[in-house]
Amino acid sequence: MMFSKKHLVWLIWYGERRRLRDHGERYAFCFLRHRSSMNFSAKDRQDEVRTALFCNFSPRTLSIATRFVGQRRSRMQGPEPNRVPAMSGLNSRVVADMVRNGDAQSVPIGADYAEIVVVRHGETDWNADGRFQGTLDVELNEIGRRQATAVGERLSREGKISAIYSSDLKRAFETANLIAAACGGLEVIKDPGLRERNFGELQGLQRHVAASVFPEAYKALQSQKTDQEIPGGGESIDQVYQRCTTCLRNISMKHKGERVIAVTHGGILRTLHERACPNQESVKFLNTSVNIFHLSDGDDWVFKSGGDVRHLDQIEYLRTGFGGDRTSG
Repeated sequence: MMFSKKHLVWLIWYGERRRLRDHGERYAFCFLRHRSSMNFSAKDRQDEVRTALFCNFSPRTLSIATRFVGQRRSRMQGPEPNRVPAMSGLNSRVVADMVRNGDAQSVPIGADYAEIVVVRHGETDWNADGRFQGTLDVELNEIGRRQATAVGERLSREGKISAIYSSDLKRAFETANLIAAACGGLEVIKDPGLRERNFGELQGLQRHVAASVFPEAYKALQSQKTDQEIPGGGESIDQVYQRCTTCLRNISMKHKGERVIAVTHGGILRTLHERACPNQESVKFLNTSVNIFHLSDGDDWVFKSGGDVRHLDQIEYLRTGFGGDRTSG
């Protein structure tokens, strides 16, 4: 079910004027849920409506709604995305070297281990808008496509790639295909084990409103209990850990002595890093950052380097990334 931008503006305005306990964003979502006559006991239907609301109305629309109610910035819109500039003409970005965590160099691969180059997907509009993406299928934006092309060109120069794996979500799969095009046209293998964590009711929401819209789900997200699931079908930390580490281990067993690429998400990268380096501080995993893992017999994991975005020295990108936070990738 589709609504016009004018309709959404009215919904947000009405929610603000009525001074509802929660944000106009929640009012709009609940209204859409009511009008759609969907059975919201089904998780896929929840995701369908949530995606329809947030994907079909851009941050610009929310800005229009903000001006309509006489405010400079809506609580829905949040702070401006903190971007890193590629050129001096852009006033909200800096150079890539300032956030580089490590250098990913091409070296000969030993016969007793697999080198897995794990790449986070390119930028999406929801990344820029600070929304939990989770398992909702959000596409790359134009900047994200440029980032994916750049990392593909870089990886094509750093040694032979035997295979390319990807999360089955659009933002990762499109990134992987752009990398594959630069690496000789390899076929991308989809693996659901690489998909992002399911954030349940929080998916589609901006982080700064999530606590007031779904307080119990947000509390579950912040819980230190690793078996705590997020209401609305969300996964626990233990479930994500088991899923993604098993996936990478299976990939490594198929490719001993080879270099392969796996395109995934920020939350998964953080989990893989915790598996390899349980006592080290997390790396910040920016969009299309290059991260190298060596997996060998005996389930030995070595994190060689990570957070490398040197290929973005001529492309703008978001400063925000996984590493110490719990937002979606």
